[in-house]
Parts: sequence; structure tokens; C-alpha cells
Amino acid sequence: MTAHPTAPRSRRERPAKPALTREGIIATTVELMRAEGLERVTMRRLAKELDTGPASLYVYVRNIAELHAAVLDELLGDVDLSPAGAGGDWHDRLVRILTSYTAVLFEYPGLAQSALVARPFGKHYLRLVEAMLTLLDEGGLESDRAAWLIDLLLQYGTATAAEHAHRVPGDIPQDQADWQALAAVVRDVSPRTHPQIAALGPRLLSGSPQDRLAWGFDVLIAGARHTPVPEALSPSPADIGDPADIGDPADIGD
Repeated sequence: MTAHPTAPRSRRERPAKPALTREGIIATTVELMRAEGLERVTMRRLAKELDTGPASLYVYVRNIAELHAAVLDELLGDVDLSPAGAGGDWHDRLVRILTSYTAVLFEYPGLAQSALVARPFGKHYLRLVEAMLTLLDEGGLESDRAAWLIDLLLQYGTATAAEHAHRVPGDIPQDQADWQALAAVVRDVSPRTHPQIAALGPRLLSGSPQDRLAWGFDVLIAGARHTPVPEALSPSPADIGDPADIGDPADIGD
């Protein structure tokens, strides 16, 4: 009995592609980032995954920087904000939230580096800022100082994650080797040419990353208590025109 070839299916019989949405684009980006790393997630790669063209994505995100900011905001949902409503010292609870924020970025090295310039503005970012401001208010910090301190605290946590997070597991031995090389240089430095370094010695590299991170947060919080915000302020970028008009055409590449 002769088998008949399968007749070609009409396009009308094929299942329709899911409609593109901003939420779907962000969710797919997060999946790709977790599987391949943020550096591999370009607009072309994302469009291929979504079975569409790159131009279609720009209807929902202006450029790759805005996409990174949206992905960052999505992952900020993993930050533990429960200390904001817990009991105990407000300062310690704030540092716990900031440590959780930094730990989230440690999980995604490429995103940590991108977060140095990305500016999230979604619901998770707003919840994080609200929790931090609530604790600073509980601690009696002046509101204008608290408003500026938020930026410094998040920058410090972000920079720490970007500096110490490893791109791939294979980078860990190289990172350890770099630290060992630095320690050897500090240990063997000449007290004649570098007396201060020689005097401090191993103290320069002492302490765990966790201890140094918490201490850095402590320094910033304590410093804000004694450093007033300038009375005369220049206009901020948010006061100048429409942010949509301040774009770099070079961003609309990959």
C-alpha cells in the first residue's frame, strides 16, 4: 500500500504566534540571561528567541539599556524587604536589605556591571526605595539627606557586586590568583619607598567581603548624618526636558 505524502499545511492552520508584550520580552530576556549570560542577550538574539524581528522589539523597549533596566527591576523582586517591617535596630535592618540587594546582583555578574549605568524605575525598584526611606526615616535622618543617600548606598552595593562577581565558574581560580599576587606585592613592599603600605601590611587586605560590604554601608549611613546637602542645587537631569529626547542613536544597535 503506497503512503501518500502529507499535504502542506495552510498558514491559516498554523498556530498563531503569541502576541508580543513588554512583560513577555522581559521574561524571555531573564530566561536567556540565566541560561547564556547577559552579554549574549542582544536585540537580535532576543528577537530570534521570540520569533520576530529586532525592529518589533523597539515598540516596547527603546534600546538595550532600557531592556537591562527592566530586567534589573524584575530581579529586584528577589531582594528581601522583610527587614523593613521587622523589629530591631533600624540601621541593622537597612544593611540587611542592602546586603540582599548586593547578593542578587552577585548572581548575575553581567547585570551587576550593566546596573552601574542602568536606571530601573519599575515596581520592584520603587518598593526597594520605599523600604529604605522608611528605615532612614525611622532612624531620624533628615529627608533631604536620605533622598541622596539612597543613591550612594545602591551605587556602592552595585559596584561591589560588579567588582567581585565572577563571569563564569572558570574565572574563580584567576580571581584568587589575582588576590594572591596583590597580597604578595603588599607584603614585600619596601618600607623605604612605601612606609605607609609597609606599616599597614596585611591589614589592607584583611576582612571578609561580607564584613567590608557591611562596613562600607555603615560608613555611608554615618557620613550622611554629619554631611548636609548643599543649599543651592543645580538642575538635575530629571529637570531637563523630556528624558525620551535624550537618547544616543548608537544604543539602538544590537
